[in-house]
Amino acid sequence: MDIEALETFVEVADAGGVSPAARRLGVSKSIVSRRLFRLEAELGVQLLTRSTRGAGLTEAGAAFRDHAARVCAEIELAKEVILPTGALQGRLRVSVPLSFGPTHFAPVLAEMARRHPKLHIQASYSDRFVDLIAEGYDCAIRVGYLQDSALMARRIGPVYGKLVASPDYVQTHGAPQTPDELMAHEALMQGTETWQLTDGAEIITVRPQGRFKADNGIALVAAAKAGLGIAYLPDCLTYEGVMSGALVPVMMHHAPPPAGAYVVRPPGEHPARKIRVLTELLIEYFAQSPHFAVTAEHPPAAEGR
Repeated sequence: MDIEALETFVEVADAGGVSPAARRLGVSKSIVSRRLFRLEAELGVQLLTRSTRGAGLTEAGAAFRDHAARVCAEIELAKEVILPTGALQGRLRVSVPLSFGPTHFAPVLAEMARRHPKLHIQASYSDRFVDLIAEGYDCAIRVGYLQDSALMARRIGPVYGKLVASPDYVQTHGAPQTPDELMAHEALMQGTETWQLTDGAEIITVRPQGRFKADNGIALVAAAKAGLGIAYLPDCLTYEGVMSGALVPVMMHHAPPPAGAYVVRPPGEHPARKIRVLTELLIEYFAQSPHFAVTAEHPPAAEGR
C-alpha cells in the first residue's frame, strides 16, 4: 500500500477537504485527488464523500482513519531509526508567532533547513493560537504564560518583558507608580487580557482598560511610540525603542514576572526527532540571544510552565 496515499488520506480527513490538505502537503489538488482515487481503488471502498463544501469521511473512512494515522506515524519513526546520524527528512509544519517570529525564530528554522537538506519545513507565521491537531501542525512555538491544555510543552527559554510608553505620553499623563495608578491610564492591549505584575515576591493581576487594541505585538509597539498609551511587551520587541529613547520603561518597581517560550506539540509519549532537533536549536539560540539571555537586569527564573 502506498504510504503517500495513506498520508494524503489522513491529511484530507483532518483538514476536511482536498484544497486545505493540498496546502498542508505542498502539492497540487490534482495530485491529492489522484492519490485518494488510487487508495480507494486498492481498498475497494469509498473513504470520503466529496462536495463543494469539502470532504467528509464515510463510515468506512472514519474506521480507517485512525489505523492509517498510526501506520504513517510508525513509518516516520522507522525512517528515523535507519537514517544516518543527524539526518532528517519528511515534513515539519510549525506555527510561529508573527510578532517576532520572522526576526527571531525564522533564522533558527533556516539553519535547521540548511543542516537537513532532505527536510521540508513549512512555517506559518501568525499570532493566532492555531489548533495543532485540527489544522495539521507538527508543533508550534508559543510565547507567554501557557494555559493548561492536553498539549505537550517543552520550555526553551525565558522571555522578559516590561511596561513601556513614549516620552511624550509620560510627559503629558505622568508615569504610574503603582498597580492602582496604572488603572487610570490608557493600556495598549491585544484584547481583554489581564496583566501580571510583581510586588516583591507576590504576583498581582490587573485588568487594564484602553481604546487601542491589536492582535500583533509590533502594532502595539508602534502605538506606544505614537503616544497612545502604555504597552506590556516582551523586551525583544521593545529593545530598540528603549535604546533609541523612543520608548521609556514605566512601573519598574512592579515589573512583570518572566514568561517563557515553548515548543508545543500534540499529545504523545515521544516527540518526533525533527521536533526534538528544532527544540534543541531553539534552546541554543535563546542561550546566545542578547534579547533573551539572562543578564544582571534579568536574573535567572525558576523553570516551569
